Amino acid sequence: MQLSLWLALVGAGVLISFTPGAGAINTMSNSLNSGFRRSIWGILGQQAALVVHILIVALGVGVLVASSPLAFNIIRYAGAAYLVFLGIQQFRHKPDLDQEKAAALRNEPAFSMFRRGLWVNLLNPKAIVFFLAFMPQFIRPEQPLVAQYLVLAATVIVIDILVMWFFFAAAATTFQRFTHDARGQRILNRTFGVLFMAVGVLLAVMH
Repeated sequence: MQLSLWLALVGAGVLISFTPGAGAINTMSNSLNSGFRRSIWGILGQQAALVVHILIVALGVGVLVASSPLAFNIIRYAGAAYLVFLGIQQFRHKPDLDQEKAAALRNEPAFSMFRRGLWVNLLNPKAIVFFLAFMPQFIRPEQPLVAQYLVLAATVIVIDILVMWFFFAAAATTFQRFTHDARGQRILNRTFGVLFMAVGVLLAVMH
């Protein structure tokens, strides 16, 4: 990939990663509940989903999903329902000042955080359609395709990890003071719950 084209890819990747969405909300929620360092597991799960989306588009399956209203809507509504489900869980979560339980929450298994991050991004068919429109802009058919897809995937994933961890997860640490009393916990739980549900509803109604 030419340097000028790669720099354009970097610029686009940064703008995309800074756009708030379900991944950013999930990252901030993980950072608040489990700490900045351990939030990386959820972020890695989100990147695994990005790899799947890139593979789907690279193999041409993205064309099928984009051209099949039924397949697209099934995945879209499944993703929306999952986000709403996460939002309801977060909204209904009761304040807990028990130090032992708080420690258990902070020690949520890494695989659990990874899996949740995976599903948050995986159940978003708009990401497939987006990559379907986005990726061809940076791929040159006359050049070896595998190498170009590897460069694109590595660039997008590294940028997203850096933005998610050092911006969204770090930003969540400023809310830590709210976690020390029941009222603050209730505000945070309801705020993130509403955000998750809002993203889910938007995913369901937007076309």
